[in-house]
Amino acid sequence: MSQFKVIDVPWDSPQAALLRTVREQVFIQEQKYPAETEWESCEIHAVHLLALDIQGNPIGNIRLLPSGEIGRVAVVVGWRKQGVGSALLMKILEIAQARAYPRIFLYAQIHAIPFYQKFGFTLYGEIFENAKISHQKMYLT
Repeated sequence: MSQFKVIDVPWDSPQAALLRTVREQVFIQEQKYPAETEWESCEIHAVHLLALDIQGNPIGNIRLLPSGEIGRVAVVVGWRKQGVGSALLMKILEIAQARAYPRIFLYAQIHAIPFYQKFGFTLYGEIFENAKISHQKMYLT
């Protein structure tokens, strides 16, 4: 039996608070992203997936925008390297394929590039800084 599950959570649903919990822990507290830049007007139009442990606690999330951009991939500290990120990414790629998105891309933090390469993403362009963290654009090939 899996130790976690992945569910679709609309941004305007009560469960969206759990998405915010993960993003606050990972991006705002841990990585020091400015809180005022974390919440965007595009959230309501995005597909949001949430990973929950067997007790129902939020442990990860991912977002897919109508443009084909995958983002806000986050797994809380105690759950990293246990397949949560892979499960989230595989599920969001299934959704993108089902919706026939013409291109899928993301802006990977440098440390995460090998993770995305395992799923077929390739590097594009130059490394850039976002909130003092190095990123590089990647496309799904």
